Amino acid sequence: MLTVHHLNNSRSQRVLWLLEELGLEYGIIRHERDAETNLAPPALLDVHPLGKSPVLTDGDRTIIESSAIIDYIVRRHGDGRLAPEPASDAHEQYLQWLHYAEGSAMLPLMLRMYTGRLPDGGEALQPRITAELDRHLGHMDGALANGGWFLGEDFSAADVAMSFPVEIAPLLHTLEPFPNLAAFRERIQARPAYRRALEQGGTYAFAG
Repeated sequence: MLTVHHLNNSRSQRVLWLLEELGLEYGIIRHERDAETNLAPPALLDVHPLGKSPVLTDGDRTIIESSAIIDYIVRRHGDGRLAPEPASDAHEQYLQWLHYAEGSAMLPLMLRMYTGRLPDGGEALQPRITAELDRHLGHMDGALANGGWFLGEDFSAADVAMSFPVEIAPLLHTLEPFPNLAAFRERIQARPAYRRALEQGGTYAFAG
């Protein structure tokens, strides 16, 4: 059975969403952030040495990294749903968005978050970070212009992967110059499977 080690207010929420989109049976083991430090609890170290969420277990397999988990679920349990045919050009685009979601897209967002905690707010770095945020958010916004999803007119697991950077962007920057991203955010959060995943996952501060 698929089991998600789920941490509140984290990337693991989109794993629950994907499972709901596919209608798969799964279990949840819940972990709560420390109220003072906002860090994951030590119990996650018993699941994987990095002590991070999400972690997916499937029988004897343990899979980490949310994009890898999304890829695993779709390949192993998706029955051809939510991903293009492996031999197609669309599949190459799909893979790029899966990796981009946790690679290039997240870096400037994390830089904004961590430098903002410095005594001076990382003042010297902020112009460069802002430029990178505008560049990447503009790239994402442009990709959504033709059909509203990252693969055009077809909703896929790439949209699930890309949901997290889009959802946290308004908290760290802005979506006002990027109407396609703002519309994407509203569209995903209105999906029935997304709403069911919120009921399963509990507190998720980036919805709505």
